[in-house]
Amino acid sequence: MMKTSRESKNTISPLHTYQPLSLTTLNRAFAVVYTCAALALFYHHILTLIHSTTLLSIFLRLSLLVSDAIFTFMWATTQAFRMRPIKRKEYLENLPCIIDYKDYPSLDVFICTADPYKEPPINVINTALSVMAYDYPSDKVSVYVSDDGGSMLTLFAFMEAAKFATHWLPFCRENNIVDRCPAAYFQSTHAHIRSSKTEEIRVVGSRVRLEQYRWEQKITQNE
Repeated sequence: MMKTSRESKNTISPLHTYQPLSLTTLNRAFAVVYTCAALALFYHHILTLIHSTTLLSIFLRLSLLVSDAIFTFMWATTQAFRMRPIKRKEYLENLPCIIDYKDYPSLDVFICTADPYKEPPINVINTALSVMAYDYPSDKVSVYVSDDGGSMLTLFAFMEAAKFATHWLPFCRENNIVDRCPAAYFQSTHAHIRSSKTEEIRVVGSRVRLEQYRWEQKITQNE
């Protein structure tokens, strides 16, 4: 049977590969030993429960049996991902070989905030800008910010962030920046590389933080 061109592309250009970790055998051996120990413990609990003669001893043995059964169940529910742990490697550069650019699915991202003092607007801004700077078709990503507190500080912060975004988003795409969260980028070693673009972004970002601080002080004084 002749393969289609799409199937041949999938074979030649995988999106990911995986490799089982060496801990698989050890994890399975430990699970077997632990299961045998749990069964032996249950056998002991059942025998002592059968031979209990007083109401107090029956209650104590039954409580121990139930508690051990709960702990064993909790342990069993965490073993699925330990039975075959794998290490996965992605090949994002092969994505255009699998799907056309125009066929990328649309993404809607909702960012919720409430109290600008418990959730500083600068953190919410970093989240929104990092999402907007995704290496993804810009017309396929929609970012929504819900401010349940209706804070003027958050509103003003996003007004300033919109100005910063006109510099930050093109800078990320033109320079293929990996850390697209502004806070993460400015704390990385890449931000210390001297260039006119980097200095411009740094100045604009500092201006945004300064304006936000001034607005926060103004609102605090009015309150």
